[in-house]
Amino acid sequence: MDAEPASLSVAAALARATAWLRQAPRAGASGVDSPALDAQLLLAHVLARPRSALLAHDQHLLRPEQAAAFDGLLARRARGEPVAYLTGRKAFWTLELRVTPDVLVPRPETELLVERCLALLPAPEASVADLGTGSGAVALALASERPRWQVTATDRSGAALAVAASNARALGLGNVRLLEGDWFAPLAGRRFDLIASNPPYIAGKDDALADPALRHEPAAALSSGPTGLEALAAIIAGAAAHLAAAGHLVLEHGAGQERAVAGLLVAQGFGHVRCHADLAGLPRVTEARRPAD
Repeated sequence: MDAEPASLSVAAALARATAWLRQAPRAGASGVDSPALDAQLLLAHVLARPRSALLAHDQHLLRPEQAAAFDGLLARRARGEPVAYLTGRKAFWTLELRVTPDVLVPRPETELLVERCLALLPAPEASVADLGTGSGAVALALASERPRWQVTATDRSGAALAVAASNARALGLGNVRLLEGDWFAPLAGRRFDLIASNPPYIAGKDDALADPALRHEPAAALSSGPTGLEALAAIIAGAAAHLAAAGHLVLEHGAGQERAVAGLLVAQGFGHVRCHADLAGLPRVTEARRPAD
């Protein structure tokens, strides 16, 4: 961004940043999706204040080092780096989570996965597994809503588990156990009342992977192979051996994958297969139940 006077006010800095982000080139496109919100989040981070304080104190003058830090973050945002990585924080469910480039940025649509788990299993006590937990978003949301549930979360990335562990500590959630390993590998001999997962489901050659924001996120958390169904198929194939009788399997998947996922579930003997749409009306979460013995 062009140099500006060091005495720029909050209001002026936000107006300037919003206009710049709206026009900044990003991988051949023009601007970012939410320039005003992004500018507010980044400036609130620089000033270590809530967004509401920006409006209440919009004539506050930025110090030169604050203006420089803000400009640096804006430049990175314009290149497609997610706001969550720039601030190190992301809201999910009722939680504020720490995120790093070692984990996928939690998405609002994944909250539907949490909703369905809670609806399917209202029991105050239960044993639940979250496969490929990343930042711990799903596992920690479930643990926060059901403090007597025992939630086991797995991930093959030790770096991701370190982020999840820091979130669990910060939130004071002691009913979550984190295990390193691929999908069911750390769960030998164990069965659960419910298994949930938001696995990588983007097809390997999908144009979505060219999005500048996705290029900053861990590739292994986005795609597991050419079709995008590879991880989903592996989880479905192994789930029955780790579910209690009449236990539930709840999976997030891509729009357009619902029929393939349903077919995989039926082929493995699951019943009560049902797909739910997210707030955008897109098929996003499919649930199924293991037959009772």
